[in-house]
Amino acid sequence: MSFQAYLDAVETKTGLTPRQLIALATERGFGPGAKAAPILAWLAEDYGIGRGHGMAIVHVITKGPQISAKHVASGGTHSDASDTLWLDGQATDPTRV
Repeated sequence: MSFQAYLDAVETKTGLTPRQLIALATERGFGPGAKAAPILAWLAEDYGIGRGHGMAIVHVITKGPQISAKHVASGGTHSDASDTLWLDGQATDPTRV
């Protein structure tokens, strides 16, 4: 599963785009430098998000949409199309046809 696919799955489960979850996290005081454990606890308690999917959200909350180019277009199961994640929701993703 690609990094973007994790974010898309969280959106499908919660009805919230990654950007909306980032805004909610900011309201709770989470942002760059925040520890993963309290963010994961919040995501699990409020949205039923497990650790794997939660860590994808933790990344965008604490580090933003940039990811390592290591898996970009690698052809593997974790391959992403870009090193920048789309945070505004599946319906507005310009890479989807």
